[in-house]
Amino acid sequence: MTKKSDADPKSVDSQQFTEPTDGKTKSGDRAWSNRIANIWNKTTNRLVKLVPVEQVTQTIVQWFSVSEAEVAEILATVRAELPTTEALLIGKPQAGKSSIVRGLTGVSAEIVGQGFRPHTQHTQRYAYPSSELPLLIFTDTVGLGDVNQDTQAVIQDLINDLQESTRRARVLILTVKINDFATETLRQIAEKLRQQYPEIPCLLAVTCLHEVYPPSTADHPEYPPDYEEVNRAFTAIEEAFTGLYDRSVLIDFTLEEDGYHPVFYGLEVLRDSLAELLPEAEAGAIYQLLDDAAGKQLGDIYRDAGRRYILPFSIMAAALAAVPLPFATMPVLTSLQVSMVGLLGKLYGQTLTPSQAGGVVSAIAGGFLAQAVARELIKFVPGFGSVIAASWAAAYTWALGEGACVYFGDLMGGKKPDPQKIQAVMKEAFQKAQQMFKGIKT
Repeated sequence: MTKKSDADPKSVDSQQFTEPTDGKTKSGDRAWSNRIANIWNKTTNRLVKLVPVEQVTQTIVQWFSVSEAEVAEILATVRAELPTTEALLIGKPQAGKSSIVRGLTGVSAEIVGQGFRPHTQHTQRYAYPSSELPLLIFTDTVGLGDVNQDTQAVIQDLINDLQESTRRARVLILTVKINDFATETLRQIAEKLRQQYPEIPCLLAVTCLHEVYPPSTADHPEYPPDYEEVNRAFTAIEEAFTGLYDRSVLIDFTLEEDGYHPVFYGLEVLRDSLAELLPEAEAGAIYQLLDDAAGKQLGDIYRDAGRRYILPFSIMAAALAAVPLPFATMPVLTSLQVSMVGLLGKLYGQTLTPSQAGGVVSAIAGGFLAQAVARELIKFVPGFGSVIAASWAAAYTWALGEGACVYFGDLMGGKKPDPQKIQAVMKEAFQKAQQMFKGIKT
């Protein structure tokens, strides 16, 4: 058994793990090398005391488990400074509300559909990229136009939602198909909300323009569309909602298979119109979101937090790989890496069973598997095998952690993980990590 002071490295080493780095400067590289050397020396001493070796993984997970309080503190700090916009989408089914979500977030139609969750009896809510750190929150009205729907109940649900105290910027988006003139229910709702909350800006989005294009039209014209059918219908809808909106915009967001180009016709105008209605910070976030800058910034925040856990697991992997018995430590190393991926998933809001975490490891490891076997075989080389195996294991575990962060980050952002992007990140991370861990001595 180990003494308490040996079995609780967080109390001694936590400051060594918690400083993120971008790896861009030589001084940063030296800092990583010094930190790695310090942790390595202490780790190898501890691991000698852990007998039998099967207990190592369990002990490591206890040492470096994700602190719920720490994660909550990170999220709370970022959330307090995050310029979040809540868009209340009001319109009939098939009016293009989900397409607006796709256009502003870039997520697939399938994921948008899965992302909406019941909020009240008459509304559903979808937070992007996550409910913990949302840049955009979409509240969608459901069932409008249904003859059995109680309009007053819908209005009351929306009013109750807007009465909730929040620091978020809010905007109403009235979504109307260009060939739909049965809009009295929608007008009643908009009128009531504007009376109750005149300070909340309102955008009138007229959608599905291609449904009134002239028969011979095969694609979108240059924006804005100058067709008599479009102009006449747009004017009629604007008149029907006179006094109930601050800006109006024509958009046509289709699917790839529909054959119209661009798929998000009028997206720039929608973005600019929203920006005119929102406070400066939220407007800036909308622009950054469409340029992927905001999503990258959030990804960097999570990656920096994730590295606090990747580093000690990489050091532990190196210490285990230094055991000069070919294949003796493979099961423990695999279990260690699976545990690391499970903890990183927890950081990103994904709760995984060990088998699910193992599936993620298999999915993202790719061509590194053959090299892992080669790493074990090289231990037969006298004098050099264990050193190479240790540094390789550390670099590979680091790269696996970086790849897992990309994988979970895509899931959190509502995107399908891209295997090629993950492999590219792992390859680059592995090369950098080899330099970081090359000073490990066994």
